Amino acid sequence: MGSEASERTAVGWAARDASGQLSPYTYTLRKTGPEDVVVKVLYCGVCHTDIHQVKNHLGRSNYPMVPGHEVVGEVEEVGAEVTKYRAGDVVGVGIIVGCCRQCHPCKSSNEQYCNKKIWTYNDVYIDGKPTHGGFSSAMVVDQKFVVKIPAGLAPEQAAPLLCAGVTVYSPLKQFGLTSPGLRAGILGLGGVGHIGVKIAKAMGHHVTVISSSARKRGEAMDHLGADAYLVSADADAMAAAVDTLDYVIDTVPVHHALEPYLALLKLDGKLVIMGVIAQPLSFLSPLLGISRKSITGSFVGSVEETEETLAFCVDKGLTSQIEVVKMEQVNQALERLERNDVRYRFVVDVAGSNLKVA
Repeated sequence: MGSEASERTAVGWAARDASGQLSPYTYTLRKTGPEDVVVKVLYCGVCHTDIHQVKNHLGRSNYPMVPGHEVVGEVEEVGAEVTKYRAGDVVGVGIIVGCCRQCHPCKSSNEQYCNKKIWTYNDVYIDGKPTHGGFSSAMVVDQKFVVKIPAGLAPEQAAPLLCAGVTVYSPLKQFGLTSPGLRAGILGLGGVGHIGVKIAKAMGHHVTVISSSARKRGEAMDHLGADAYLVSADADAMAAAVDTLDYVIDTVPVHHALEPYLALLKLDGKLVIMGVIAQPLSFLSPLLGISRKSITGSFVGSVEETEETLAFCVDKGLTSQIEVVKMEQVNQALERLERNDVRYRFVVDVAGSNLKVA
């Protein structure tokens, strides 16, 4: 057990303005409470949302900001009332670190939809201190929002599953799309999309990757195991695929037309929007009505679903395809991610980096 009143210093890499450039930043962690876990950060995945946040694409950024919400670390200390973890455990922290615990989403294990949720970074904790993420030496997190990383799953491999992995797993579970034999479309083959292919295949689905060019065909089919590859710019191929899919997971993080992908859905098919897009999307309503199709959304997953995702991936032998970088390379990694130059997820080796040197 640790001293609950003590504060400690952390070194992270923070953005100071909307340029999004990160550099070393020293700050004080919030006090460790009785249900808190002090985590030494080992690895942190890099998500496209990190770009949106550090560059203020959504207009809600506060600086200085230490990003990172795919955090894997080692427990260093626990509060007196912590029962789930002990020093030495390897654990994960996802996209939220607080909620009201009183509303319907919270009471139904859907706390990620709580209107009073507290984001892992770029938010304010209940004590008034700003929250900072996993591009840092350490974090203090309430045990409710910590998950144990299962044995058999390397910590750097686990990091992307805490956001990208559960982001795919949750809607498949919630919308009844887990039965073998379904025909799936994965739109966009990036960090979320590549894990989507793996999870859908592991559930026994026939998976079609949909992309704007043929450039990733070999990767999708030969390396990730997709069953088919559809180029959205190929009008003939798109026409031939009309009414063939039970669902499409739309991971594209920029503005795009929806009609071409709605046309691919069967009766009662679902287009699940996952990309964080700061512009309105539009569609022609008859495309929904004539085949009882639906457009829906999903936001990461609950703590419970995160645990399920990790267990599912261990059981099925699934791993993320990652590129590990040091913290001093993180600005270049963000630039590469913005131009889709990564296969398929950057993970920062935080513990193996000199955080004080830019």
